[in-house]
Amino acid sequence: MSPPAGEPRALLGDTVGRLFTGLVTKEAIEAAEKGAWPDALWQALEEGGLTLPLVPEAQGGAGGTWLDAHVIVRAAGRHAAPVPLAETIVASWLLAGAGLEVPLGPLTMAPVRREDRLRLRRDGGAWRLDGVAARVPWGTRAAHVVAVAEADGRPMVAVVAAGAAAATPDRNLALEPRDTLAWQGAAVRAAAPLAAPGGLGADAVMLHGALVRSAQMAGALESLLRQSVGYATERRQFGRPIGNFQAIQHALAVLAGHAAAAGIAAERAFAAAEGGDCAFEVAAAKIRAGEAAGACASIAHQTHGAIGFTYEHALHFSTRRLWSWRAEFGSESAWALALGRHVTARGADALWADLTAR
Repeated sequence: MSPPAGEPRALLGDTVGRLFTGLVTKEAIEAAEKGAWPDALWQALEEGGLTLPLVPEAQGGAGGTWLDAHVIVRAAGRHAAPVPLAETIVASWLLAGAGLEVPLGPLTMAPVRREDRLRLRRDGGAWRLDGVAARVPWGTRAAHVVAVAEADGRPMVAVVAAGAAAATPDRNLALEPRDTLAWQGAAVRAAAPLAAPGGLGADAVMLHGALVRSAQMAGALESLLRQSVGYATERRQFGRPIGNFQAIQHALAVLAGHAAAAGIAAERAFAAAEGGDCAFEVAAAKIRAGEAAGACASIAHQTHGAIGFTYEHALHFSTRRLWSWRAEFGSESAWALALGRHVTARGADALWADLTAR
């Protein structure tokens, strides 16, 4: 008899959890925030096939599904893994879908803002890349950048060595690299028409970037809940654990509700990605995770008191990432606007059917 559908993913979750628990230590995150590359962690991820879950086996990947990728990305967010794992998963999927070879090593993708546009042009028998992309995750640390660019009015996907760009390093609040990359006639390793399911175009990076960020945020929210419940159980005031006070219990219940809702929304978005057209679900997930980020970070810090604001405590590894990730690949307001436009375009008669179908 074949195993239940959820059993392989449960085993995958256990494997990923053990890997991150062993290698993503507080010391490792602190070292990464100071500029050190966690080589042991990345090697373990590559050797375990966790960086290419969406790449077919024939192309050197694991041949998994978006729901498999969800398990990996969510765990990375829960443990605050200081590597571009989510970016590599999406970038490798774009390359594989276009029939291009997926290079080894960490990948990133560009552009990550709607206002940035890249262009590909022919130069003899080769392609050249032009344009500027700001806030590229791990732009100066990734081995290659997977760029979605326009060529003759159609979307293309191209892979280019990271060193081919003039880079302006920067970081987000979580001290993760967010660099500006400028290309001027940069040589392209390979390029092909974008072949993402669902007829996606130039917004493929933005959409799937928001998808993986929603899962990372769901994982970080789980970490906030675990840390807050643990602290409320251990910290004593007036002769009893602070978790026995009704006000603290109510706040933690609110945190748990937000975390659960954001987690379900992210999982449903990954399930929708299996069919290609996931814009509605991604918008809902990114909005829900962003709203939860603000509320839950506030509750977690209030529960921990002053100790939660110190660098020595691990709480800020999750809260700083939540505050950063909620603004990346589109904020709640940007996705709410996109969702509203989608709903109005479909018409009032379709709204109830659209909601209940999901």
